[in-house]
Amino acid sequence: MTVVDLHTSEGDLGAASVVDDRPGRRALRKRRDPVRSILIFVPLGVLLLFTLVPLYWLVLFAFRESGSTALLPIPFTFDNFVTVWTGSGFGVFFINSVAVAAAGLVITTILSVLGGYAIARYRFRGKVALMVVLLCTQFVPGAMMLIPLFQVLNSLQLINSLWGLILVNAVFELPLSIILMAGFIRNVPIELEEAAWMDGCGRFRAFLAVVLPLLRPAIVAIGSFAFIGAWNNFLFALMFLNEQKLFTIPVGLNYLIGEYGVDFGALAAGGIIAIVPVVVVFAFVQKFLVQGLSAGAVKG
Repeated sequence: MTVVDLHTSEGDLGAASVVDDRPGRRALRKRRDPVRSILIFVPLGVLLLFTLVPLYWLVLFAFRESGSTALLPIPFTFDNFVTVWTGSGFGVFFINSVAVAAAGLVITTILSVLGGYAIARYRFRGKVALMVVLLCTQFVPGAMMLIPLFQVLNSLQLINSLWGLILVNAVFELPLSIILMAGFIRNVPIELEEAAWMDGCGRFRAFLAVVLPLLRPAIVAIGSFAFIGAWNNFLFALMFLNEQKLFTIPVGLNYLIGEYGVDFGALAAGGIIAIVPVVVVFAFVQKFLVQGLSAGAVKG
């Protein structure tokens, strides 16, 4: 009984000490929380301010009456959107951008899947050197390639052609897309393909039936970046397109800036129109985009 009582007493003392220590820990946490909140939320607030203020001004000028200086879009108007869409041919620019971005997405996705599969599954001489070259292309600014690209497109008679712009955008998106796709395919166990081979499937059929369905998040991720890259590209569209009927949205926005004045309302409305498709695309593919970006970072 004495031993039990002693143990019980020690346990009670230990429990009491733990209970007594909790208020001190809570007080310490309360003292640390304000400092921690300041260190976290102040930088985030500054970053959010720098991000949202330009967007607010864009929305303000787009929906505010021309000549108004109010800080709120009151009265609310769509006149700037009507002006930019009908008066400057912005509808044609929008269609051209959709065509260029969609074609670039398809070409980049197909070639990156094929190239990534070859790098991930085949062994060949110069494989490491090829990967290094593909990676090094990301350090070359696009402006340095304008003259060589112009000569190539001119020899192919693709200057002032949307197909020339599509090919250039695909060429610049492909290296990184192939590298990423090769990483995704490496995470697909080779045993799945081997099982399909044992069942009588050839390599191509096994790829279509087994590997390709598993690459859906990766394809969505790479396709999204290819679409956005082609949609936002300004330099190549400016240099390789000469006729206004072939302009894409970035070049069309640039030509809204006049020599003696700028219609800020129409320019802001054009910017809103350019943003909407990107927001819609990411809203629909966000789930697959996160899965695709994380798939290459986790070893399967």
